[in-house]
Formats: sequence, structure tokens, C-alpha cells
Amino acid sequence: MAATTPIHLERPDGKGLAAGTLGLWGSTVIGLASTAPVYSLVATLGFVVLAVGAQAPIAFIIAFVPMLLIAFAYRELNNAVPDCGTTFTWGTKAFGPWVGWMGGWGVAVAGMVVLANLAQIASVYFWSLIGQDLENNDWRVVAVAVLFIAAMTWVSWRGVEIGERIQNILLGIQYLALAIFVVTALWQFFAGTAPNPTPFDWEWMNPFAFTDWSGFTEAILLALFIYWGWDTCLALNEETKDPKRIPGRAALLTTVILLFTYVAVTIAAMMYAGLGEDGTGLGNEANADDFFLAIKDGLLGPFGWVLVVSVIISAISSTQTTILPTARGTLAMGVYRALPARFKEVHPTYKTPSFSTIVMGVVASLYYVGMTLISDNILQDSILSLGLAIAFYYAITGFACVWYFRKDLTSSARELFFKGLFPLLGGLMLAWAFIQSAIDMWDVDYGYTVLFGIGGTFVIGVGSLAFGLVLMFLWYLFPRSKRFFRGESLNRETQVMVPDEPAVTIRSIDGGI
Repeated sequence: MAATTPIHLERPDGKGLAAGTLGLWGSTVIGLASTAPVYSLVATLGFVVLAVGAQAPIAFIIAFVPMLLIAFAYRELNNAVPDCGTTFTWGTKAFGPWVGWMGGWGVAVAGMVVLANLAQIASVYFWSLIGQDLENNDWRVVAVAVLFIAAMTWVSWRGVEIGERIQNILLGIQYLALAIFVVTALWQFFAGTAPNPTPFDWEWMNPFAFTDWSGFTEAILLALFIYWGWDTCLALNEETKDPKRIPGRAALLTTVILLFTYVAVTIAAMMYAGLGEDGTGLGNEANADDFFLAIKDGLLGPFGWVLVVSVIISAISSTQTTILPTARGTLAMGVYRALPARFKEVHPTYKTPSFSTIVMGVVASLYYVGMTLISDNILQDSILSLGLAIAFYYAITGFACVWYFRKDLTSSARELFFKGLFPLLGGLMLAWAFIQSAIDMWDVDYGYTVLFGIGGTFVIGVGSLAFGLVLMFLWYLFPRSKRFFRGESLNRETQVMVPDEPAVTIRSIDGGI
């Protein structure tokens, strides 16, 4: 009976989420918060400079290109199919249930792994702020990290409205800290008090000045990671005032803001600290994993704690916004029978995917605690492997856009470029990033561990995606899954379960646009 129970897609409230909650500003804030701009810079800036030296600014610009191209794919697909399942739904409609399911799994894997890292970083910086220099696997760090995950899971479960209000505050603090960093760094440069004042050089922006191919590819892959997260605003499309237009605009706006943010901070840091291999220089390997911590006292003196607080806020902020797309992706998978029915539950009052949100928080906490108990090095390698899952599901989205709209591509130049050429190029670039990452990660020297005689990062990254194949085939054995895998509950012709257009009297909590 379970296999033949009809799915009622005509419900006017869609999946039961809170329609008309977010406007353009709210969607953009959540997209920006998901990328954790302060934390992303802290985690990658030093390594990008080590890889390509003075070409770091242009590396961030080049890495922006595939993100922008994929953002066009997200926009076009969202205009046609504004479903919170995003890659899962679009991949299924374009290529069928097997590809779609794996696309949804890629989103879930990336979210779970990054949640563990964000919580750990927030906890480490929290203890540092109160004068405690603790190891990553110290029980106090683990306990506070789990509390952060629990708190942000509660915020996500409680509703998009409270989440957006909190994100407005947290993102404002992050950008205030970045503005203070840029202004103070440039002030000291022009005053001659910077530790290694380095005049701006247009050669930093020269895309043909890279001298080492492996360094170039490493920098691009690192830069791709710091842009990741903007697609969260697409996962909230069913809760947006204008679900067909605002999420796509917010995604494009988010990527452009991130581009200017990363390039401006990188240039200011290079002018302030230079590229030296000692002291506060960006070429100093000892500072690579935490440049802000190395320069905070010299840059801001007694106010160095501002940068520490901004990293904590950035990590906590992204912890909450990372839960949002994953919970909504699994909600959609539950609705269309790609997961057990419990995943489609929506809280009757808060209009959030209650079961999916709680499962996400619990699984992320168990994963984090388990990896930490086994080996902090394995946890770090799982974070390094994130690029594989990110490139995997972004590439699927790009290719899905081209195939879904394949009959429209010859109707106009706009259709050809925005639905065909741009998404195809973005998909090809990210497919290359996936392959190149896997090749690099095979090397035993790539990460912190060696498993089965090869790089632990490769084993964890490819293994986590392969584990999704196992889960998919296990779910295939259950009666409820049959309509999905037969292409009946979700296919190209299926009217997706989204809310009716909200009435004109409904306003988003931020006023909307």
C-alpha cells in the first residue's frame, strides 16, 4: 500500500513551509552568512598566498568565474522550478532519479562536514578569547562546539524569521570587522607603520603571471571553497516573497559582494604585511592557517579581540545557515519519496522542516564527536575533501540546466547564453575541479593522514560520495521508494510541490523588494 499511495502535489501551501517570509535583502544576508566571509578568509588566505604568491587577488577573481556561471544556472532553474530541493529536484527532472538522488547527497555531505569544522573553529576561538589555548580535541572544545551546533539547530528549527533577524546582526558585525581590518591596514601602510608595507602593483591582477601550474590549481580550488554557500538563498526559495525571481537575484548579488570583499581584504593584507616568509608576512607558513590571529595585536593593539570575535561570529553564523539548505533538501527528498516519510514533516507552528533540521544537527554532532575521538587529523582531512562534494553537486546543477532547457536554447541569444553556454562552461570548470582535486588528494602528502596507502583526503572525499551510492541502493529496496526510482513521483512533467503565489498583502519581514 505504501508504494502506491498517491502524492498530492496540489496543496496550496506546498510542502508547508512559511511562504513569503524573505525579501531580497533577507535572502542575500542568508546567502552571505552561509559563506562565512571572515572565517573563509582566515582559513584560506594564507594558503592561497603560499600557492601563488602575489597572484592571490587574481586567483580569487578567476575562481569567481565558475561560481558566477553556476549562479546563472541556479537562477534559470529556480525561475522554472522554484523547489527547495534545488540540485536534487533539478537533477532528477533533468537526468532521472539516480543522478538527482546523488546530487542531493552531495549537498548533505558538504553540509555535514563543514558544520563539524565551523563548530570546532567557533569553539577554539571562544576559548582563545577568554585566554585558554586548547587543542582541537580537548573535551572542552568538543563540548562547546556541540553546544553551538545544538543552539543553531534550535534557531533553524524555530523559524526562518528569527534566523534572519539574528543573521542581520551577525553579518553586520562581520562586515564591520572586515571594514576595520581594511581601513586600519591601509592607514598603517600610508602612515609607514605597517610591518612590511608593500605598494599595490597591477601585476597582482595579471591572469597570465602564474608561474606554477600546480600552485595555480591549488589556489583556485581553495578559492572555490570560500565562495561556496551562496546557494543557501536558493534552498529558501519556497519561503521567499517572490520565489521565482528573488532567490536567483540574491544568489547573483551574493557572489558579486563576495568577490569585492575577498579581493579588497586580500589586497589590504598584502599591502600591510607583504609576502615575506617570516614575521607577519603572508608567505610565512606558520601563519597560513590563521592570518588574522597572527596580526591582530600589531594591527589593532588592545582591540585585537575584535578580529577574534568576528571569526567566532562568522563560524556560528554559518553553522546556522548551513543547516538550512541541507534540511530543506532532505525535506524535498522526503516529499518526493527519495527518503523516508519522516523527512517531509514540517512543524505546524514554525513552518520549518522539523525532522530534517533535528536530524541534521544530531548527525553533524555525532560525526564531529566521532571524528574527533578517532583522530583530529581525520577530521581535518574530511574538511580538506569538501571541494569534491561542492564541485560534484554544483557541476550536476550546471549540466542539469543545459539539459533541462535544451529545447529552448535556439529560441534566442539570451536563452542560449544563460540557459546553455554559461551553465555548461560552469559545469565543465567544476567537473575539472573535481577531477583535479581527486588527483591531487590521491597523493599521500596532500593532507594529514594516509589510508590504504593513499591520501586520506581522497579516501574520505570519494568514500563519502560512494557511501551515498550504498545508501541510495539500500533505500531502493524499500517499498516506499519505488515510485521515486520508477520516475513517477518526480519527473520532468511533475508539478513540484511549492506554495501558490502569495497574496499581494503578504510582506516579507524585511520589507521585501
